[in-house]
Amino acid sequence: MISKSIEVTLYNGKTLLNTKNTNYSFGSLQSILKKGLLEIGAAEISRMESVLILGVAGGSVVQTLVTDFSFSKKITGIELDSEIIHIANSYFGLDKISNFKCLIQDAEQFVKTDKNQYDLLIIDIFKDTEMPEFLFQESFITNCKRLLNKNGYILFNTMHLNKNNLSKTEAYLSHFDSDLYETKVLKNIEKYNDVILIKSI
Repeated sequence: MISKSIEVTLYNGKTLLNTKNTNYSFGSLQSILKKGLLEIGAAEISRMESVLILGVAGGSVVQTLVTDFSFSKKITGIELDSEIIHIANSYFGLDKISNFKCLIQDAEQFVKTDKNQYDLLIIDIFKDTEMPEFLFQESFITNCKRLLNKNGYILFNTMHLNKNNLSKTEAYLSHFDSDLYETKVLKNIEKYNDVILIKSI
């Protein structure tokens, strides 16, 4: 298992997936990503043909897409930790979602080699509360842009526990030329998270 401690918790009648310091799926994380999806809008999501999720964990955003947005087209998930997918299948029925396919791969490597393009790219990769450095590197950002269809979206969940992470957000946005992309940041969702929204135009 990649994360040292993962626990499945029953809270107020709801099953959650947590690490020692943060929620991984079906708690506050689900509401964070849902806010990003609502900002994109149901009408935009309904026209989409394909979604790529980098960082699946318990699969709460997959459930949100299917249940709250009635998304029935192709959803591909990339997750490094096979153990967490086993938990997601066992406790959250992730493997029962017919239009979802999960690949156990490294997201950084996957975006280098994938030949497909997507209407929505959701980036939600954490090791507990830490975001891997590669997420902010130019090569990764360039590869993500290459995978995006025209009028496609990137939804990037970030956590700002320190000022360094805030400056990373600014640096990340600098890679998107305003002539080619519209950018927006939904700030302080569930206190510590910012959701970066990018639209290819």
